[in-house]
Amino acid sequence: MDASPSAPLLPTGISQPVSQFVLKLHSRCDLACDHCYVYEHADTSWKGRPRAASGKVLRRAAERIAEHAAAHGLHRVHVVFHGGEPLLAGPARIRRAAEELRLALDGVCRLELGIQTNGLQLSERYCDLFDEFGIRVGVSLDGDKEANDRHRRYADGRSSYDRVVEAVGLLRQPRYRHLYGGLLCTIDVKNDPVTVYDALAALDPPRIDFLLPHATHAEPPERPDGAPAPYADWLLTVHRRWVARGRPVPVRVFDSVERTLHGESSLVESLGVDPVDLAVIETDGSFEQADSLKVAFDGAPATGMDVFANSVDQVAAHPGLVARTRGKAGLCEQCRSCELVNSCGGGLYAHRYSRENGFSNPSVFCPDLMKLITAIRGHGTPGTQAETAAATRHTYLTEDQLDQLAAGRGDADTVSALAGAQLDITRGLVVAVWEQAPRDAASAAVWRLLAEADAAAPDAVDAVMAHPYTRTWARRRLEAAARRGAGGADTAGLAEFAAAAVLRAGDRYPASVRVPAPRGHLRLPGLGRVVLGAGTLAEVASAADGFTVTAPHRSLRVHWDEETAEGWQPVRRIALPGWEVAMEDVDPWRDAHGSPVSPRQDAALFATWAEELAGAWSLIAEGLPHHAPGLAAGLATITPLLPRHGGDVGGAARHAFGAAGIVRPAGPRGLALQLIRSFQEVKLRALLDLHDLYDAEDTRLLPSPWHSGPRPLPDLFLEAYARLGEGEFRAATRPGGQEADARRPGTGREVADVAERLLSSGSLTPLGERFARGMAGTAVR
Repeated sequence: MDASPSAPLLPTGISQPVSQFVLKLHSRCDLACDHCYVYEHADTSWKGRPRAASGKVLRRAAERIAEHAAAHGLHRVHVVFHGGEPLLAGPARIRRAAEELRLALDGVCRLELGIQTNGLQLSERYCDLFDEFGIRVGVSLDGDKEANDRHRRYADGRSSYDRVVEAVGLLRQPRYRHLYGGLLCTIDVKNDPVTVYDALAALDPPRIDFLLPHATHAEPPERPDGAPAPYADWLLTVHRRWVARGRPVPVRVFDSVERTLHGESSLVESLGVDPVDLAVIETDGSFEQADSLKVAFDGAPATGMDVFANSVDQVAAHPGLVARTRGKAGLCEQCRSCELVNSCGGGLYAHRYSRENGFSNPSVFCPDLMKLITAIRGHGTPGTQAETAAATRHTYLTEDQLDQLAAGRGDADTVSALAGAQLDITRGLVVAVWEQAPRDAASAAVWRLLAEADAAAPDAVDAVMAHPYTRTWARRRLEAAARRGAGGADTAGLAEFAAAAVLRAGDRYPASVRVPAPRGHLRLPGLGRVVLGAGTLAEVASAADGFTVTAPHRSLRVHWDEETAEGWQPVRRIALPGWEVAMEDVDPWRDAHGSPVSPRQDAALFATWAEELAGAWSLIAEGLPHHAPGLAAGLATITPLLPRHGGDVGGAARHAFGAAGIVRPAGPRGLALQLIRSFQEVKLRALLDLHDLYDAEDTRLLPSPWHSGPRPLPDLFLEAYARLGEGEFRAATRPGGQEADARRPGTGREVADVAERLLSSGSLTPLGERFARGMAGTAVR
């Protein structure tokens, strides 16, 4: 094997480098939680540790982490400040820890910092410090007051609940919202699961972590009344509530089960077969394995190494850490032979311990994990994890609205509900991109601007997020991150969103935004594009009737609707009776429709577009009055495309709600057909983000009347839905005597035949069957 600087050989015994570290800043706590793994279980090592990590320990820990990251070419290192209660270390010590890590890792790799706290000491002083260093804050809270006070009390028995909720309220303020990392809840099956979940969700966390209580085969968990899987029952009750409410917040245990069932990586240590690459540094500089091992036996996490005498490479070669990187090979035979092993992964390592076999056992929660995973597997999960987790208050459609859509229609309120759900999904995706951004002052400032603009003028931020190609951008950034393991963040793109939001907010949020323009132009989503020099850093600020752009060697005063030779190219809008639509021909992410995009339309071509759109809209409004209001509510953007393979059909993009890619045909009638077909696709694709209509695992091909060969079921379903609207339009607007037009593909009989074929496939969900019957009913009218 050839070694290279980009792929260094690992020392003997190391299966993979360590990229996650828990750094203990303080070894004591101001609560006396009776379920705490540090103080209330088998390990007693905390008694001999210094209360706080010294400056010497912090510096050497940072040097060891940087040394390891450099040796293995790591792209990022994630460090969580922990305890005890880390805030007891005080602001000065926390600053010292962050400064030492930032200094040591500068030029080596990206540093991500977090802190897990009980929240009791949290204040604006701490939040300002965390803002300076980009430190995300996780708060431990076990639900409502009654549930939280069951375990999480002061030593004298007082409740901690009100103070913790107050701390969370501080993190929810717009200026600190970007620091809010989520809530961590330890399950107690005596607590009502719905009440616990609702109390946590009401605090608007960016995510919720539900943890099984720490237990082993030597000290098994409580199982009230001898129930075989009470923790699964508890979690599944929460899961039903979570799904019924539209998955308003990511819940990592549910998202991890879904991801691992689809062959993706887990988001939590306790599920999946991905290697665990984590080491703990205690207040005295000792290296330890995961804290959860403290429940097994006294000294279980110890490695016998410390930051002064040992490198992280040596720690990574410790048998205990190596055992946790072996995936399925490190599991006992019972786990390896289980059909759920790729999702369960044997559960949390510490929960496998018994006095007889050490850690070579299934999890003590094995019955619960099996029931949980099996139940979620049977439930079905539409879309990607980031998208399904983001759909919130707008997910719900009434029964009448579902019936409208099933019939191929949908009034303005129905389409607006779909648009609202799409907006929430896009917001969630943008947050996911932000979570991968470097935690530096520039990116933190951008996110703070967006958060403050959202508080002052939420409609302005909504307008930016609702732009069709915001979601296209976000998905591509996340896909890039998944491919490379890093690099999904796009601080320049986030800054462009912030600038567009600030400009839309106007006097409600006067601010200026510094925006990198590495591609030589400044994108303002939904507003237009400013052409600048490559590599420019521009400052954007709102002004009366427009805005200013200040860049090196250049200053530009822009009026909104006036295209200038200096480089301002606004998105032009066409106002028609009952419909206003934007002509998007400048956004760099508009290439989402499967055909090459047309360049910027000149004035004459734009005028022709406006004239033909007016004619097309008149035909639609007259011929399909039950379609027109919905189209006006949901189709806000036209993107000109170039013909592909000589054809003239564009369409809707999977992840660009509200946009139709159109190859301009000759005449209003052909344009109307493209608009109707595209909008049918827009509606169905949006619905598929919220509801399953068919078994996505069915790979059979079905005959199609519109193609020479068979088609996959999802494609056939989508095409039938699109042609349903096309057929209605042809029937309603057919010129007298043109009987041939009535026989064009897509008319009623063909759509009805396909609907029957879909119904007989056995792959439709109950809602999918409802849609197939609705299409058939409309097609034969």
